[in-house]
Amino acid sequence: MEQQTSENYRAQNKKAWEYSAYDFWMTHSGPPAERAKEAVENPLRMLKQFAAYFDRYEGVRVANLCGSCGKKAVPLALLGAEVTVFDISEDNRRYAMEFAGAAGADIRYEVCDVLEIDPGRYGGYFDIVFMEGGILHYFHDIDQFMKVCHTLLKPAGKMICSDFHPFTKIADLLELEQPSRGYFDTAVFEGEMAHARFYEEPVRSRMPKCLYRKYTVSEIINSVIGCGFALERFDEHPAWTNDRVPGEFTLVARK
Repeated sequence: MEQQTSENYRAQNKKAWEYSAYDFWMTHSGPPAERAKEAVENPLRMLKQFAAYFDRYEGVRVANLCGSCGKKAVPLALLGAEVTVFDISEDNRRYAMEFAGAAGADIRYEVCDVLEIDPGRYGGYFDIVFMEGGILHYFHDIDQFMKVCHTLLKPAGKMICSDFHPFTKIADLLELEQPSRGYFDTAVFEGEMAHARFYEEPVRSRMPKCLYRKYTVSEIINSVIGCGFALERFDEHPAWTNDRVPGEFTLVARK
């Protein structure tokens, strides 16, 4: 069912992301203490392909936007980075802080709307703004989002933005069980949480929905450039379900 963009769409997304999120991470990522053992043993392995986009870690200030359960924030902190997670879900924060504590990692976690991060406190503070896992579709004005990223960075700071490839608009390449749309469709639409598919139907049908806006490659790149960044890289990655088609991308830009 199509929905119009409204002032409270972010409140609806927050409600969705706080619906049993802690229990979900416990079930699908394991208890924080178990996950911590893996992180301590090999933090670089937990960063996966993203390790290639960091020049160094020690003392680097990283803003991890929509950092969820801390799956990348904790290994970054173990490698020596000063990490601040900004995420809308208190349930996510609970799991992430337990994970960090068990791993002996020091992270800061701000439960807030990313678009309302205090520029007086965090403007020009970070060396790197990092996001991954598919977050752009939660923001219905991509220019507004990119301006926040630009504001958070120091001069010459770097943004590492990894997300679902826009081709996933037209086909369910990542098997997230979300409806396909026209590539150039700009509508805001209501859809399930990405992890709703892991629940039995009685629970799945009760889960709050999110309001999404999906972007094209050109919309993303033009927003990055238009907000004052210098684009350095745009890498495409194969879908984890089919290595013949793109499923994700990573964009690197400099302030």
